[in-house]
Amino acid sequence: MSMFEQIEFQDIIDTETEIIPLITSEDEDQINAEETPQELPILPIRNTVLFPGVVLPITVGRDKSIKLIREAYAGTRTIGVVSQKDQEVEDPEIEDLNTIGTVAKIVRMLKMPDGSTTVIIQGKKRFELLEVVEVDPYIKARVSAFPEIKPKREIKKFEALVGSLKDLALQIIKQSPNIPSEASFAIKNIESYSFLINFISSNMNAAVSDKQKLLETADLRKRAEMVLEYLTKELQMLELKNDIQSKVKTDIDQQQREYFLHQQMKTIQEELGGNPQEEMVAELRARGEKKKWNAKTAKAFTKELDRLERMNPQGADFSVQLNYIETLLDLPWNEYSKDLFDLKRAQKILDKDHYGLEKVKDRIIEHLAVLKLKGNMKSPIICLYGPPGVGKTSLGKSIAEALGRKYTRMSLGGLRDEAEIRGHRKTYIGALPGRILQNIKKAGTSNPVFILDEIDKLGRDSHGDPSSAMLEVLDPEQNAAFYDNYVEMDYDLSNVMFVATANSLNTIHPALRDRMEIIEVNGYTVEEKIEIAKRHLLPKQIKDNGLKATQIKIGKATLEKLVVEYTNESGVRGLEKRISKLVRHRAMQIALEETFEPAILPDQLEPILGPSRAKDKYQDNEVAGVVTGLAWTATGGDILFIETSITKGKGKLTLTGNLGDVMKESAVIALEYLKSHSAEIGLNPDVFENWNVHMHVPEGATPKDGPSAGITILTALASQFTQRKVKKYLAMTGEITLRGKVLPVGGIKEKILAAKRANIKEIILSSKNEQDINEINPRYLKGLTFHYVENMMDVIDKALTNQKVKNPIETIDS
Repeated sequence: MSMFEQIEFQDIIDTETEIIPLITSEDEDQINAEETPQELPILPIRNTVLFPGVVLPITVGRDKSIKLIREAYAGTRTIGVVSQKDQEVEDPEIEDLNTIGTVAKIVRMLKMPDGSTTVIIQGKKRFELLEVVEVDPYIKARVSAFPEIKPKREIKKFEALVGSLKDLALQIIKQSPNIPSEASFAIKNIESYSFLINFISSNMNAAVSDKQKLLETADLRKRAEMVLEYLTKELQMLELKNDIQSKVKTDIDQQQREYFLHQQMKTIQEELGGNPQEEMVAELRARGEKKKWNAKTAKAFTKELDRLERMNPQGADFSVQLNYIETLLDLPWNEYSKDLFDLKRAQKILDKDHYGLEKVKDRIIEHLAVLKLKGNMKSPIICLYGPPGVGKTSLGKSIAEALGRKYTRMSLGGLRDEAEIRGHRKTYIGALPGRILQNIKKAGTSNPVFILDEIDKLGRDSHGDPSSAMLEVLDPEQNAAFYDNYVEMDYDLSNVMFVATANSLNTIHPALRDRMEIIEVNGYTVEEKIEIAKRHLLPKQIKDNGLKATQIKIGKATLEKLVVEYTNESGVRGLEKRISKLVRHRAMQIALEETFEPAILPDQLEPILGPSRAKDKYQDNEVAGVVTGLAWTATGGDILFIETSITKGKGKLTLTGNLGDVMKESAVIALEYLKSHSAEIGLNPDVFENWNVHMHVPEGATPKDGPSAGITILTALASQFTQRKVKKYLAMTGEITLRGKVLPVGGIKEKILAAKRANIKEIILSSKNEQDINEINPRYLKGLTFHYVENMMDVIDKALTNQKVKNPIETIDS
C-alpha cells in the first residue's frame, strides 16, 4: 500500500455523511482521559494496522465480523481492533492475534452496491489483550490500557525530530505520483505530535509487521525515531525508482532519435547514390572472390555474407556476423609460401644459428631433399626433446629461415581449456577461433613452421583435455580437415610443419607421443659451450648492452673457467647470464670512464662474479664403500655418490637419502646377491648376520629413484664388506637383477657429459649400452674409457682393486 493512499475515503461515503475533522491536541487529551473499557468485542483485521486518531475504512466479509459490527453499531459503537499475525488465517483464534490493539469507534456503516459491508472506524487509544471472555458469536476479551509514554526531557530535540518527520513525509508526497495532493494539506494541519506520528505510521509504505511494532512501542520518542528510519528508506527507494525511470525514458528517447536519424541518413545516402552497408558487403564479396578456397568453402562464405546483408546494422548479431566473415577472409586458405630447395644454403643457415644439433639439422635437410625430388609431401611432425637451454625453441626460427617459410609459435605451457585449441562456437559472446587458426592467420600462409612450445606441460581440467584436442592437429591423416568450432569448416593443416618441444616425454599423452617423430636434443660438452659462447652468446650480449666488439674480449681459457666453475647445466642459459654479467660490468667501467684492458682474464672472474660454485667432482678412493654413480635429470646428467657404512648388529639394512621404491629394491637385490656369492669375493657368510648396513645417497632433500644405480650400490656394498679400494676416477651406471645380470639404462649421453664435468676417466656400462655409445659423436667421448659388462661379478672385478683401505675393519675378514 503506497503512502497516504487511504487518507481520502469520501468517495465511498454518500453525500449525507458528515465530514470527520482532524484530531486536535484538545481532542487527544479528551480521548486519553476516557477510561478503557474492561471488556471489548474484538474485530480481527488483516493487511493493515489501526493507530489511535486515524480514520480507516474497512470492508467486512466474515460472518462473525459482520455480526460484531452490527451489534456494536446499534449499541455503544466501541470495539477493539487487533491485527492478525498471519494474514492467511480465515477464522482467527486468540492465538492468531497480536496482543496490542486499538480501541475504535464506528463512525459509519455502509452497505455497498456489490453487497459487501464497509465501516468507517476511528482509532482512540491502545489496549493490551489479557484473556478471552467469549468466542461465540465473536471474540470478546478482557483488556487493559496500554498508555503512551510522552517525552518529558529534551523537548526541543523531540520537536526537531517531529519536524524532520513532517519534511520527509512532504517530500515523499511530492515525489510520488500515486499520492493525492490533499495529503500535504493534512500533514501540514495536524497539530498533535502523537497523532501526526500515528497518521504517518498508518499511511506509510511499510509491512504490516513493521506497523505492528510501531503500535507496540509505547515510547513516543522512540516511535518517532523508528518512523524516521522507515521514511528515510522509503524516500531513498522512491528517488532511486524515479532516477531509473528517468534514465529508461532518456535511453528510449535516445534510441528513437538515433533510429529516425539513421532512417534519414539512409534516405539521403540512397538519394546521393551510396549506402555504407551495401558498400561494405560489396567490398567483402570482392575480397571473397580473390580467395583461393574450394567450392564448398566459397558457397558457405556466400551464404554467410548474404545473411549479413539482410541484417540490421544496429542489431546485436550484426557485429558477431561481421567478425566471423572477416575471420574467414583473413585465414590464408590454400595460400602457401614457396619452399627454397637450396640444400647447401639451408645447411649454412642451420650451422650459422646453432652449433651442434646434428640430428635435427640432418632431419630438416632430408625433408628438403625429398620435397625437391617429389615436389609435394606432407610435412613431418617433429618433437625436439631435451633439457632446458639447449636451443630447442630458437631452432624453429632457423628451420623457418632455412625452408623459406613463415614462422609462428604457440606456447602450450599451462594450457587447460580444449577451446584454446579448437575455438568456441560463435554463438558465445566474445567467441574466437582456436589458437591454432589464430596463429595460422597471423603467419599469413597455410604452410608455416609452427612451434608448439612446451608440449609436455599441457594441463587438463573440467573444460576438457587439450592433449586429446591436439591429437587431430598432429595426426597427418586427420589434420588435412581440421575442424575449428568457430570457423565451422574444415581447414587443411597437412602442409604446416609442426615442431614441438618438450623437456620430458613422460608427461606427454601416449597417443600424442606416437604421432610425433621424437628427436633427442642432448646437452653440450664444455668444448661445444665454449664455441657457442664465442659464436652466439658473447656477440648477442655485446649488441644488447650497447658495446663494441673491441671493448671486451673473453678468451677461450676464461670461457672454459666460466663453463666449468660457474655453471652446471646441459644447456647454455646459465652461461649466457654469466656472460651478460661480464658485459654489463664492462659497460659500467666504460660509463664511469675507468681504465681497463679489453681482455677479461680467468683470474678476473671472481671479483666480478663472486666465488665459483662447488661442483660435484670425483672424490678420492681412500674410504671403503663410497662409489660414484651417474644419474639422469630433467636438466641433464649428474653424478651422485653411494655411501655405505657398517656397524655391529644383526644384519639390518637401513636406506636414507630420499630414495624411491625402485632404488630401495636395487639396494635389497645388491645385498642379497652379495650374500649368495660371498665365497666368490672372499667373504664369510656369517658376516652379513653380525653387521648392520647403512646406505645413504647425499643431497637428502632431492628425491632419487630409478634402477640405474644398481651396479653402483652393489660395488659400494662389496667395497665396504671387503674393505677394498674402488678404482680411481671411476663411475658407473646400470640396472641389476637377482640373477646377477647387468641391464642397459637410458640417458647415456647426458650421463657421459656429467662424468666429463666431474673429471671422471673410466665408466662401467652394460654391454647392451655399447650401441648407444657408438651413436655418440666421438668428440664427446674424448678422454673416457668404457668398460662393458654382462654380470655383477664383472663389475666387482673391474671396479675394486686388491688394495685395502687405510685402517680396515679387521673383523670383517673371512
